[in-house]
Amino acid sequence: MNQQTLIADPARSMLAADKALEGLGIRVLSASAGRSTAVMSIAPEMANGHGIAHGGLVFALADTAFAMAANTFGAGIATAEAAISYVSPAQIGDELVASAEVSFHEGRRMIVDVMVRAGERTVAIYRGTGRALRPGSEPPM
Repeated sequence: MNQQTLIADPARSMLAADKALEGLGIRVLSASAGRSTAVMSIAPEMANGHGIAHGGLVFALADTAFAMAANTFGAGIATAEAAISYVSPAQIGDELVASAEVSFHEGRRMIVDVMVRAGERTVAIYRGTGRALRPGSEPPM
């Protein structure tokens, strides 16, 4: 089974239109049935003034996993709010794996939980609320 078969059509469409992920070094490995996995390796230029991974980049990885899991139910789910707790620092050279799962879905609203890990170590815990965009309000592709 190749990578394309692991990504549901609505998420694949969104992924194809996303111009930011390549520049951030984020790769989506899978996205189907309300779950997704995205990865990012921490390079030296991704470190902050403390010499650890910049929190905004860890957030971007978690938010990408959120978006891919949410959009497996149909295109047009956007982040309405999100919170992240940084549990341990990601180091240069770490490969971060963000695993997302939709934990609530009703009407136009859903909640997605994401765990970001470096190996067995938890780096961050993210929870995002998504809302389905109203018809006609989706951004152009």
